[in-house]
Amino acid sequence: MLRFKADRRTLFVVTLYFVVAVTPWLLWPNLNNWQIVLFVIANCYLSFTCAIIVHNTIHAPIFKKKAMNKFFQIVLSFTYGHSTSAYVPGHNFSHHKYTQTNKDAIRTSKARFRINLFNQLFFFFIMSGDILKGEIRFAQKMRTERPEWFRQYLLELVLVIGTKIALLIVNWKCALLFIVIPHQYAAWGIVSTNYFQHDGADHDHPYNHSRNFTGKGLNWILFNNGFHGAHHMKPNLHWSLLPAYHEEHVRPFIHPALDRTSLLGYLIETHIYPGKRVDYKGQSIILAPEVKDEDWVADVNVGHHSTDMAGA
Repeated sequence: MLRFKADRRTLFVVTLYFVVAVTPWLLWPNLNNWQIVLFVIANCYLSFTCAIIVHNTIHAPIFKKKAMNKFFQIVLSFTYGHSTSAYVPGHNFSHHKYTQTNKDAIRTSKARFRINLFNQLFFFFIMSGDILKGEIRFAQKMRTERPEWFRQYLLELVLVIGTKIALLIVNWKCALLFIVIPHQYAAWGIVSTNYFQHDGADHDHPYNHSRNFTGKGLNWILFNNGFHGAHHMKPNLHWSLLPAYHEEHVRPFIHPALDRTSLLGYLIETHIYPGKRVDYKGQSIILAPEVKDEDWVADVNVGHHSTDMAGA
């Protein structure tokens, strides 16, 4: 049923998300403030983790059968609050294909605060408008060119939005605390990873295009998301195979400054103290004049990118 046994953990985490999301609804009348806070934190963490699973799944579907992958996409859409299929446009066809160029909707040069911490904190909000515009335009294009994908996208979107509205009507406090806030956190978190993974790297270099974080604990809980260089080099490689690929094909050739062990250490260094925005060689980043996004949707030819369309 599963293409890789490692995805038993994927299914466990997704199941755990629904357990933790539903439980506070059942216990609501008896929850004190501290218990509510703990449930909100747990839901935020699990929703973000499921957003990583969404990312992994749109690159490498976990089931052998297409119908099961399409159903799983619907399930995943409920875990992070938006259509799983909607992750495909801006990520697969814009970011991966045109990393850090004017056709990359989430290029880090759009973040221009003098205080680098603000670039990290507000990166999602800077990007969200352009991400949404690209998603809508891509969906319009797929409506005629790939109707199967469009129907899947529309189904996921309607089900998720409809369910959120229904839950807000039933109990708006529970819906806000345990659904809306965690889903917003997941969206903020998954988009914000792009900033520390790419800012100051060299997108033209065969190895120095991405920053990696190789700590075992971090990668165990986040499905090897720290091995970002290997992921960009082999986007459809299953997440469980990334560490081995990194050791053989990335670590021997990448600049040492882009192969970090601790994510926390890097974030403190670049956002707290000394908190300077520098490239991987330690030189201050001088941003070129800001430009508008170039059209990447028009370049999409789904006939040549069928493996990038996730379960559909």
